[in-house]
Amino acid sequence: MRTRQARLAAAAAVAAAVLVVAAAGCGGRGGGSSPTPSGSGATVGRIAIVTPEKANDFGWNQQGVAAVKQAATRTGATAVIQDGAGYGDIAPILEQLSAGKPGLIVAWASGYNTVAPQMAREHGIPTLIVGAGEGSDVRGLVADVETNAQNGAYLAGILAARTTRSGTLAIVVSAEDENWTKMSGGFIGGARSVTPAIRILYVQIGQAGYADAAGGQRVTEGAIAGGADVIFGMGDGASFGMLRAVETATPPKGADKLWFVDVIGDKSPLDKHGVYLSSVVWDFTPLLEQAVHDIERGSFGEHTYWLGLDNGIGLLHSRWIPAGVWGELEKARRAIMDGSIKVPLTKTGAEVKAFLKSGQ
Repeated sequence: MRTRQARLAAAAAVAAAVLVVAAAGCGGRGGGSSPTPSGSGATVGRIAIVTPEKANDFGWNQQGVAAVKQAATRTGATAVIQDGAGYGDIAPILEQLSAGKPGLIVAWASGYNTVAPQMAREHGIPTLIVGAGEGSDVRGLVADVETNAQNGAYLAGILAARTTRSGTLAIVVSAEDENWTKMSGGFIGGARSVTPAIRILYVQIGQAGYADAAGGQRVTEGAIAGGADVIFGMGDGASFGMLRAVETATPPKGADKLWFVDVIGDKSPLDKHGVYLSSVVWDFTPLLEQAVHDIERGSFGEHTYWLGLDNGIGLLHSRWIPAGVWGELEKARRAIMDGSIKVPLTKTGAEVKAFLKSGQ
């Protein structure tokens, strides 16, 4: 995610992790030779991914690894997984991966957007970087991934507005992150489409509190004390603290229950208290499949890949969502896709706050 570069300031030491090679598909496709920098096309036999944290977070890192494995299976390739690489200098890890001649390397943090392109040029291996920034695409070598995450969050806003009993919602974010701010604006727009005067709180853990579970619990408890009975939480590891607060806090006046709406992954298997209302899930599998096909056609790096409602973003249909509300959400999803609904776009925390103020 683009502003995950803020996390690089913490610069953890590079994790010495073992490369895990997972065979996928029937028979694979051979040695995984790399295309030349001109993007002339080649067979992708291996897809490698580097993630900053372990792929057991039911969120960002787990979704990335799962998508690579599924894309490899569907394209007949082999998945090479390097998780827990940290936020420091990953050049040694990329060197090691490049020695295996993968057909595609996926760099799963925007903080990798300096070293990953350098290694792509040095080894001639196509590299996909999530949140590298528009304009960073290099034909045959480097492609950027961005999201239209606000569209999925608009649906979450509708759901939250239909669910609340206290009349107050809360957006809890772990950091100043562009994807978080995009989704915050979309959520506000969706909630207001149901109840224009709905009250929405907006709170942030800190500058880069992505993994701060204790902070997530603390600020979420504060939002609940402020009247919110539906929490839209964006935080990576911090989201576990947010969920914990929803599980244990006392509902505010007017509500008899608290609800949590998550992002990126699906933590519903962990829900033992019946509070996990939904999640704006990001499935990167179709996008990664497209990248493989583009490499093989020789067109990789000619454009930025956008994740949206048409290719991987969707709202989790939990058992807690009434059929009538789900029908309304499906109708709204179609309207967003055909352009009938224009979802607001907020790229900074200041824009989110201004948007909130405009509705008061």
